[in-house]
Amino acid sequence: MLKRLTLLLIAALVTLPALSGCGYNQIQKNEEAVFAAWANVEATYQRRNDLIPNLVETVKGYAAHEKETLEAVTKARASVGQTQINTGDLANPAALQKFQQAQGALSGALSRLLVVAERYPDLKANQNFLDLQHQLEGTENRINVARQRYNAAVQNFNGSIRTFPNNLTNNYLLHLERKEPFKAEAGAETAPKVKF
Repeated sequence: MLKRLTLLLIAALVTLPALSGCGYNQIQKNEEAVFAAWANVEATYQRRNDLIPNLVETVKGYAAHEKETLEAVTKARASVGQTQINTGDLANPAALQKFQQAQGALSGALSRLLVVAERYPDLKANQNFLDLQHQLEGTENRINVARQRYNAAVQNFNGSIRTFPNNLTNNYLLHLERKEPFKAEAGAETAPKVKF
């Protein structure tokens, strides 16, 4: 019995350093970093979603006949709520693209709402509206930063599962898939045209 325990202990002492040297632990740490970065992306999008009802109500008080624009924002927000991604879907390009499209539609609807607000001087002077507008702008910046950090974590993870000897560890032990980064939306490479 003592001899068997000694052999197991020796085997564990030999195996554990070999596993850490082949990237076993590092690959999993990198995947956890991707999940943490994704959680930050979701949190910043949630912050934006939480601001929208107050913004819509404030605008509605001054521009009630802009019903179509207000409904578009509400509808886009509802669509975003139905398009969620869990960490298991981060390797699925179609799921991430669908998520991006829903968020892009909401960004477009919010932009149109803010353009509509420009037509109403009383609304533009409302302190509550100005506060919400500033919070929304800050949140858009946070979303951009969270997406950049997520992409950096994905790049690090994808690199760690593709380089030797980690690729062998992943192929034979972990079987983890590449994660999808955020990509520029279609048409983003073309600068918008401004007409006066």
